Amino acid sequence: MTSQRQHLPVLTVSAELRDGVSIIRVAGELDLATAPTLRRHLRAATLPPAPPVLIVDVGEVSFCDSVGLSELVLALHHSQTGGRRLILSGLHGSLERLLYRTGLHNVFERHASCDAALRQVGVEAD
Repeated sequence: MTSQRQHLPVLTVSAELRDGVSIIRVAGELDLATAPTLRRHLRAATLPPAPPVLIVDVGEVSFCDSVGLSELVLALHHSQTGGRRLILSGLHGSLERLLYRTGLHNVFERHASCDAALRQVGVEAD
């Protein structure tokens, strides 16, 4: 009898504030099991008195399913409702494919990197 080790998805989320811009960095697998972690950080970043710009850096996301995507769509909705701007940076892999397949690539403001997004909003990048 062989034992199979179950793979548990891992997601890390960190937040920082730089010159009035909130940055959420996401790394790992974004799916049903890990979405609540991202949800907590995104809600905190979009509730008043949140900064006017939120950059969600997904450059280190290795996998994203529809549940993870729905968290990003919800955060975009909360941002727009509150008169704030949400930017995705570092898109690649499954998340980028998912955005294109669903047509949401036209809904999100996107930049190649967090530094590019910061420059776009007038903040000095590292």
